[in-house]
Amino acid sequence: MLEFSGRAILLDIEGTTSSVRFVYDVMFPFARRELETYLREHWGEDDLADACEQIARDLGHDSLLSWAGDGDGHARQLVQGEVIRLMDGDIKATGLKQLQGLIWRSGFESGEMKAHVYDDVPAALAAWNEAGLDVRIYSSGSIAAQKLFFGHTIAGDLLHQFRGHYDTTTGPKKEAASYEQIASAFGLPADEILFISDVIAELEAARAAGAATALTLRPGNAEVAADHGFDELTSFEQVKLTVPR
Repeated sequence: MLEFSGRAILLDIEGTTSSVRFVYDVMFPFARRELETYLREHWGEDDLADACEQIARDLGHDSLLSWAGDGDGHARQLVQGEVIRLMDGDIKATGLKQLQGLIWRSGFESGEMKAHVYDDVPAALAAWNEAGLDVRIYSSGSIAAQKLFFGHTIAGDLLHQFRGHYDTTTGPKKEAASYEQIASAFGLPADEILFISDVIAELEAARAAGAATALTLRPGNAEVAADHGFDELTSFEQVKLTVPR
């Protein structure tokens, strides 16, 4: 049991609220399968154009035009090749996450995909909100993808349970400055925020920023060293709120 007397909870997604396997076995393959068709059918639309510009900037170019030149067909091929390279390397680049989010939107909105959440998550989110906690998400997936994910889960629409979302545009998840910036956005001292994740390096960064932390041990998560030094959770039911809200 983890006792927490603060006022806010910040959650990771993969391996924390939801199975890592859903992301890797369902969401990533869907994005890869639909990539070529999506680029062809939506090329020139504003959302896709923004994602492609970000992909170019992630590579160090000033713009898509400076990277790919004038031809649409050539530009699509370059973007497609770069996205596949990033996915193959499991590289959490901002532009990639934007584009994946656009592709996933079609899958969630059509009902082809429903996001996995662990059984304890819906009740815990409801209880934390009822107690007055400010619950938010920090994930490497884009904010748009996060909202799609929690708006279309196997437990229904959970999006209303979150007051805010953060992604890599805030900063890398393994750097303390990112959590300092998020604490500022909460309008709270960092020690009033509990960050829950399955990644030790993220928890170390959050702890360095002054946040309370807890490590999730979910089925299928990567093994961690026994001496990691963080409180462990196998279920959100193990978070005990010690001060009435």
